[in-house]
Amino acid sequence: MIRILLVDDHALFRSGIKSILDEMDGMEVVAEAASGEEAVDIVRDAPPDVVLMDVNMEGIGGIEATRRVLHVAPDVKVIALTALDDTPFPNQLLDAGAVGYVTKGCPAVELELAINKVMRGDHYICQDVAQRLSLTNLVNKGESTPVSKLSPREMQVMLMITRGETTQEISDSLFLSPKTICTYRSRLFDKLDIHNDVELTHFALRHGLLDLDG
Repeated sequence: MIRILLVDDHALFRSGIKSILDEMDGMEVVAEAASGEEAVDIVRDAPPDVVLMDVNMEGIGGIEATRRVLHVAPDVKVIALTALDDTPFPNQLLDAGAVGYVTKGCPAVELELAINKVMRGDHYICQDVAQRLSLTNLVNKGESTPVSKLSPREMQVMLMITRGETTQEISDSLFLSPKTICTYRSRLFDKLDIHNDVELTHFALRHGLLDLDG
């Protein structure tokens, strides 16, 4: 039996995915989490086989949560399950250690395929995302895009800022000092040639980094 932890900040979505997974042979949702922080705590206490991880959540979010999950339980397989399919998130998640990336609109059979493949030691990226990654690499080969200038930590801080989290909230979530968060904010402004949080949010929207549907 493949033991699955489902991580998403929408209870209704978790309920729907759980119903689908529980009907699949050899799979069982053994725990649910509404945040990245909660997911890390669950994995620390009772590591599952697979974590289905939403990307864009309040708090530390899916990218940082993936890093922390794999730090406490390196053998866990993390699959990103997200509404976003045309952003830099696939690269960010893979860099963080995820082994799969599937969009929330995928059919149940593809989700089942992804879980089985990562359990065999393979990677799985859904077809639409894989095609976009290939095209992006071809188009941008040798070029530097605005988003590519950002480090994983800068990307994480940017997402938290654009979700309206305060400096202190970001500091508490990432275990960094408020001064360090302010330094990251300044780096973001310099790298992206912007001047305030409103412009940063507009940048994130233009580049498809915000999921307005949650």
